[in-house]
Amino acid sequence: MSGEISPTGKRSSSGSSPELRASHADRDRVVDVLRIAAGDGLLTADELDERLEAALSARTLSELTALTADLPPVSATVGGTGAEVKDIVRIEQVHSGAVERVGRWVVPRRLELAVTYCGVTLDFTEAVITHDLLRIDVAMTGKTLTLVTRPGIVVDTDGLQLVHSRVKYRQTPTNPDRPVTLRVELVGQKAHGRMVVRPSRRTVGQWLLRRLPSLSAGA
Repeated sequence: MSGEISPTGKRSSSGSSPELRASHADRDRVVDVLRIAAGDGLLTADELDERLEAALSARTLSELTALTADLPPVSATVGGTGAEVKDIVRIEQVHSGAVERVGRWVVPRRLELAVTYCGVTLDFTEAVITHDLLRIDVAMTGKTLTLVTRPGIVVDTDGLQLVHSRVKYRQTPTNPDRPVTLRVELVGQKAHGRMVVRPSRRTVGQWLLRRLPSLSAGA
């Protein structure tokens, strides 16, 4: 074989060392590949659980390689979305309907927002993430720019210039042992309106599960 299969399913050069230590980012990329494969029916629930456990405890890249060696690459299209992983996506809209990216949308490496008086929502709750950094170039006037996060996603707004605008940032509860799976960096200018960064809202079932311990204690 001319090269090993990388954790993302791509072939690497034959000169790479199979005993290189795996990073948190390497493990997270394999976890994403496995979950996408299960969603496409390539893995059973038991196989997924077994491989996820192995991925999270893997110490070397060669251990991760074995977990994705029999799965198709995810470089061309991602999962059942049929969409390509793009380097740059540009969105241009003026005085029109809201812009929404929700569900299993594929996160590009760079997103350009050129939007005037149109609300924008980027929901990462179920988004397909294949890399660890997203740069968003903002040229937005009016309305609200909303980013919905999930555990493992951090948002950096230090490079964003605010003109008659404000940012409301609600942090996702953090676990110090959980690695960062995606860093979102915003640069450019947001004029008028506001920007909101928040975790996804709990469902009724999740709220009840959270309340059960306190209700039991008070009984």
